[in-house]
Amino acid sequence: MTQTIAIIGGTGLTELNGLTMHDVHDMHTPYGAVSTPILEGSFGGARLLFLSRHGRPHKIPPHKINYRANVWALKELGTTDVIAVNAVGGITSRMATRAICIPDQIIDYTYDRDHTFYDGSDGKVVHVDLSYPYTEALRSQLVEAARLAGLPAINGGVYGATQGPRLETAAEVTRMERDGCDIVGMTGMPEAALARELKMGYACLSLVVNPAAGKSKGVITIKEIEAALASGMTDVRAILAAYMERFAGK
Repeated sequence: MTQTIAIIGGTGLTELNGLTMHDVHDMHTPYGAVSTPILEGSFGGARLLFLSRHGRPHKIPPHKINYRANVWALKELGTTDVIAVNAVGGITSRMATRAICIPDQIIDYTYDRDHTFYDGSDGKVVHVDLSYPYTEALRSQLVEAARLAGLPAINGGVYGATQGPRLETAAEVTRMERDGCDIVGMTGMPEAALARELKMGYACLSLVVNPAAGKSKGVITIKEIEAALASGMTDVRAILAAYMERFAGK
């Protein structure tokens, strides 16, 4: 099977050196509308799709994203592997602001999200194994891509997925740390589970943009988060470019 990479994230992909965009897919799905039309391009001959999960401009809060429509549309377009880019808060000491984590586990604290394609409407009961929610081969390739880009990336960690859109309380973060979480974000689930249900590879590049609640000396401001996101996205783009050059289509 020919590999098609999909990147789900925010802005910045069109600035990836070596990327040529040549099509736009305005998808209609059985699950409703996707967040935004899906961009199609190529990088060194490899096919690449890009979906901005919060829409363009950034307008859809994490608990309102139509994850099922987004993931279904990518599969319909032939996606074999998904790289998710997520902005997260750092819980443990190694997850400092601007650190990039490639997690290997996730804990789902979300609720009231359409979290499965197997909702029983077809009269069938299906259970999908999610023991290891991130595809190890893809995850390892991202670790190697970071090395090739000359950037430190933390290999492994537990992503705690919360409901949003509010940030967490300090007590909630303390509980999450006791649970084993290293980072906290609002978009990691059900995206990972839905990709597994449709048999696509899935891995995550998590950029730490702020200390989680109770982990900083002062109040977290959106201005500080936006500054960390803008500067850290440069590193994320470099890792994605290294991945596409070394692994995509091979």
